[in-house]
Amino acid sequence: MGASRAWTGRGCRWLGAAGSLGVALGGWAVGTLPAHDPWGLWVPHGTAVTAAGHALAYGGLTVLVVAWWLYGRTRASVRDTLTTLAWWTVPLVCAPPLYSADVYSYIAQGAMVLEGHDVYSVGPSVLDPGGPGGDAAASVGGHWTDTPAPYGPFFLLLARGVTWATGGTLVPAVLGMRLIALGSLVLIAWALRNLAREHGRSESAALWLGALNPLLLIHVVGGVHNDGLMTGLMLAGALLALRGRWITGSALIGLAVMVKSPAAVALLFVGVVVGRAAGGSAVRRVAKGLLLPGLVAGAVAAGVSLVPGTGFGWLGTQSVAGRIHTALSLSSDLGLGLGEFLRLLAGTDPDPVKSAVQNLGLLVALVLIARLAWLAATGRTEPVRALGPALLALVVLSPMVQPWYLLWATAVIAATANGGRALSVVTVLSAALVYETQPSGSTPPYGFVLAALACAAAVVLLRRERAQEGRGHVPGPRLPAETAAEAAAEADVSTTR
Repeated sequence: MGASRAWTGRGCRWLGAAGSLGVALGGWAVGTLPAHDPWGLWVPHGTAVTAAGHALAYGGLTVLVVAWWLYGRTRASVRDTLTTLAWWTVPLVCAPPLYSADVYSYIAQGAMVLEGHDVYSVGPSVLDPGGPGGDAAASVGGHWTDTPAPYGPFFLLLARGVTWATGGTLVPAVLGMRLIALGSLVLIAWALRNLAREHGRSESAALWLGALNPLLLIHVVGGVHNDGLMTGLMLAGALLALRGRWITGSALIGLAVMVKSPAAVALLFVGVVVGRAAGGSAVRRVAKGLLLPGLVAGAVAAGVSLVPGTGFGWLGTQSVAGRIHTALSLSSDLGLGLGEFLRLLAGTDPDPVKSAVQNLGLLVALVLIARLAWLAATGRTEPVRALGPALLALVVLSPMVQPWYLLWATAVIAATANGGRALSVVTVLSAALVYETQPSGSTPPYGFVLAALACAAAVVLLRRERAQEGRGHVPGPRLPAETAAEAAAEADVSTTR
């Protein structure tokens, strides 16, 4: 049986590597190519090559998703899963940007910081087209060209470092930002393993859903999104807080907030960890939990904002992304539909209606997050375990939702959930949302059709597996008995140190 499992795992590894290679090769023809590449590497091609690129990219993506799903059923060891992760990541490393042009914004904003521009009041269009970051600025998506940066100063300092080291030359700068994404992937994998151990969950299963996930590979490695860095820092901070090092953990979450602000949700649940561990009266525990992690993270945020001189302008740009309609945002879709209905019925302006519904969605998300924090504070669930559904609620009810936003919650749920609806939801959506955007970064209508078909197929497969569980068969990513025994032995050793 062990040999067949190894062979099954090896076969899935090869299959997924072939799929990843297909995505990467297709991306050279139909990826998010720059407006101008001075090196002549990432350039548009003719109609035949473009058609072949689309077929290769979509075929490779489907093969990758199938390999990922099958690999999760092999009960592979942690070492094998990490090896597979490396195999599936390598083909994407030198590909052009895939599924998004955001990395061009990162490089341009890094050049703006380097040249002393206020990234929180103007957009990349202020850069000299012939200067550092000029090619990146020309490649930024239309609605982002004049949009101030919505990212925190810590990430912009990293982007500045990449721009300085590469001179803003497009290809080296993209690869430099991808090195940051790869470091984020390593951090995520490390944190997933240790958080899974803390919550009695299979490390292999956590890595399968939280790191080997095709949605993460194509959008963090391929698309170079900074959500990977935010997630890695947030997971590491939560882990350290669980282990009693809440000051360092809160500082890391402060850095995560200085990448993207949604990481601030984690501070509430770290506060629950701190409060539950504190002695004294209930009032003292609540005060300590609510104040101290926030003070530490706030000090980190202030230092990161003041020392390099970028300032606190990021506080005023957190809503800029919400001005852009995304079809995955339920509150935006509902608000748009209701606003247009009232416009036809009474001639009212639809924009205030849409804004009101978006704000209502955020309010509902905050209520759900507060409810989950209360359940954790009263001992009815574990704090970091509650963080996953809290982030999922924030994603679902946000005024702007992109496919890769799901990764915020998926990583936490992968490491902490022992079954349950949230685990099934993020598993199904991970298999489906990879199809929502083209490799070029656009969102065609057929992307939603493909995503719906993938979602339906995933639901059918999960239900079939549940039925098999009821008959005594147990599919899904779990540690083999010998690995589980080793993990238990290691846990026993660690408790004696």
